Formats: sequence, structure tokens, C-alpha cells
Amino acid sequence: MPQAVLALGVATVTASGCVWYLPAVADLRAGADRPASHRRAAAACLSGWATAGIVAVLLFVSEAWWMPSAVAAAGAAVTTGLRARAAVQRRRETREAAREWAELRHDQRPPDNGRAGKVVAVLIGTGLAAAVAAATLALVAGRGDGRGWWAVASVSSGVVGLFLTIAAVYGWGRRRRVDASSRRRS
Repeated sequence: MPQAVLALGVATVTASGCVWYLPAVADLRAGADRPASHRRAAAACLSGWATAGIVAVLLFVSEAWWMPSAVAAAGAAVTTGLRARAAVQRRRETREAAREWAELRHDQRPPDNGRAGKVVAVLIGTGLAAAVAAATLALVAGRGDGRGWWAVASVSSGVVGLFLTIAAVYGWGRRRRVDASSRRRS
């Protein structure tokens, strides 16, 4: 494959990589507004894409393969090093944030085991199933002339309303118990 074709391909890929390197430029320009790990990762991204751009130019102007290959290897090494440092910094920041949040844990509510949401979902599902059953029974037991449709609708709506009310009362009571237990711990 001629170097010009390869250079055109690398240049095209580099130009289309703007979805990665333009946000990286924005992260670097934000400065201290971004965490240090984000800025280091942005520097790694920019060094990688800059390497690809330089390799594309070298493929156009150089006849030897060793020069673009050497630049690609050096750029890959720099990018890998910067990215590794960003990962280490990110782990440090995560541990520090976890330690800070652990100090604030006494003010938080107890963790929800998800039971309340499941109970409410079961109540609503049961209400809908009961409404369908009530409507079916009302239609089967009613007259065939179709004048009792309002009774069927009101019975099924009443059943759904009853189960929604039960679910709301359960959720309200659960929240009240959680709030009371968090106040006692304070």
C-alpha cells in the first residue's frame, strides 16, 4: 500500500477523532474546575491524537517507514504513561471521596433494601389484576344488552383506587418510619 493512501486514512481517522479530542481540550481549558485525574486523562487523549496527526503528516512527507513508526511508538509510550498516571490519580481521588463520605454517613438515612418498592409494585399489580377480574365477573354476571358498562367501569376503577390508596399509605408509613429512625440516630 502506498504511503499516501495510508497517510490519507490516518488523517481521516484523526479528523474524525474530534469527538474525543475536542472535549479533552475543553477539560484542559477548564483548569481547576476539573479533577486532576480528568485533566491528566485529557492530556493523554490529546497526546494520542496529536501523535496520529503527526504520523499522518510524516507519512505524506517521508519516504522511509522508520520515521513515522518511531514517532508512533514514542507517542504511544507517552500516551500510555499519561493514561496510567491518570488512572492512579483517579483511584486516589475515589479513595479520598469515599473517606470523606464515610465521615458524613451518620447523617444519611439507612439504606433501602428495595422491599418498599416491591411491595408497592405488588399492591398495584394485584389491584390491576383484581380490577380485571371484577370487570370480567361484572360483564359475565350482567345483562347482555350493554347498559351496565358504567357499573363495570366503576367497580374496576374502585378496585384500582383502593389498591393505589393502600400502596400510597404503605409508602407514606414506610417513609415516616425511616425518618423517625434517622432522627433517633442523630
